[in-house]
Amino acid sequence: MANFGAVNADQQKSLSGQYGIRGFPTIKMFLPGNSKPIDYNGPRTADGLVEATFGELKGIANKRLGKKSSSGGSSERPVDDKDVVKLTAENFKKLVIDSKDLWLVEFFASWCGHCKNLAPHWAQAATQLKGKAKLGAVDATVYQELSQEYNVRGYPTIKYFPAGPKSRSSAEEYLGSRTADDIVNWVSDKILESAPAPEVVQLTSEKVLTDSCSDTQLCVVAVLPHILDCQSQCRNDYIRDLQKLAEQFKKQNWGWLWSEAMSHPQLEEALEIGGFGYPALAVVNSRKMKYSLMRGSFSFDGISEFLREVSFGRGRSAPVAGAKLPSIESIDPWDGKDGKLEELEDVDLSDVSLDDAEPNMVKRSEL
Repeated sequence: MANFGAVNADQQKSLSGQYGIRGFPTIKMFLPGNSKPIDYNGPRTADGLVEATFGELKGIANKRLGKKSSSGGSSERPVDDKDVVKLTAENFKKLVIDSKDLWLVEFFASWCGHCKNLAPHWAQAATQLKGKAKLGAVDATVYQELSQEYNVRGYPTIKYFPAGPKSRSSAEEYLGSRTADDIVNWVSDKILESAPAPEVVQLTSEKVLTDSCSDTQLCVVAVLPHILDCQSQCRNDYIRDLQKLAEQFKKQNWGWLWSEAMSHPQLEEALEIGGFGYPALAVVNSRKMKYSLMRGSFSFDGISEFLREVSFGRGRSAPVAGAKLPSIESIDPWDGKDGKLEELEDVDLSDVSLDDAEPNMVKRSEL
C-alpha cells in the first residue's frame, strides 16, 4: 500500500540538496503520478503518518474514479465557510501582509482530523468577527511554500498577524483554545490592545457627557483646579497623566472626561467632589447610577491603583442622588492658554476734590 524509507543526509548530500533539505528530520511524500514530492508537516507519530498516507491515497483513488474529494490537496472545506478568506501563494501577500487588518490564518491539511474538527469553529468565528478582523485558511499541502515560509510543522497551525503594517516576521503562533467562542474572545482582546486609547475629553456640554458615558460601563471624571490656581503647564501635566492612564486601561473601554473646578457645580455635588479640594476624581457607572470617589493621592500611581481596584469591583460606591446625573450647561472649551486676572476698570479721579466736604458734614475747625 505504501513504502517508508530513510536517507542518511550526511552521507547523501547530493540527494539532500536535490530535494531542498534544510532541517532534520524532513519527511517527503512521493505520490503516484506526481513529479515532485510534497512535504509532510503533520505529527511525527505513527498515527499521524498513517492518517496522512491514507488521506493522500484516498485522494488519488477518488481522482482516478472521477470523484470530487476533500483529500489529496483539495482546498475545499466541509462547512459553510463563506466568511473565511481562501488564501493562496498568489494572494497571500496582497491580502494579508499588505493590509492593515488583523488576521488569523489557519494552515490546514485536508486529511487532518484535527483540522476537520476546527473547520466549523473557524467558520463561526469568521462570521462573528466579520468587519472587525479577518480569518483565512491556507491548504498547506497545496501551497507548501507558504508552509515553509511560516515554519508550519503540524496541522492545524494558526498564525496571528496584528493590525497595522506587517512583515513576514510579524506572524505569531496562536496557541489558544480552538472553539469559536474562545477564538472570538481572543481576537476581541487583541483588537482592544491594538486600538488607540480613548481620548480624555473636556466636559463642555450635555452631549459630551452622553457620548462619553452612555455606552460605556464606567466613566472617569477628573475635576482639575481653576486655571488661575494651575496654569497651562500644570493643567497639561494632569491631562497628560490622564491620557497615559486611558492607554493603560483602554481594554476596559471606559469614557474619560475632565473639567475645571466649579464649571459644573451640580455634577460635583452629585459626585461629592470638592470637599477635599482640587484636583479630584470619581468613576461613574451611568447604567447603575452609582459612583466611586477617589480619596487618595491625585497622582499617576494613586489614580492607577484606585482604577485597578475599581476594575476588580472593589472599593466603596454610592448611588447618585435621584438616580440621575444633573444636566450639564454648555461652556466654552479651554483655549489652552494661561489664565489672567480680570483687570479693574480705571476710574478718572481728576475731577474729584478731596477738600470738598459734604453739605451736612461739619468742618473740624467749626467744632
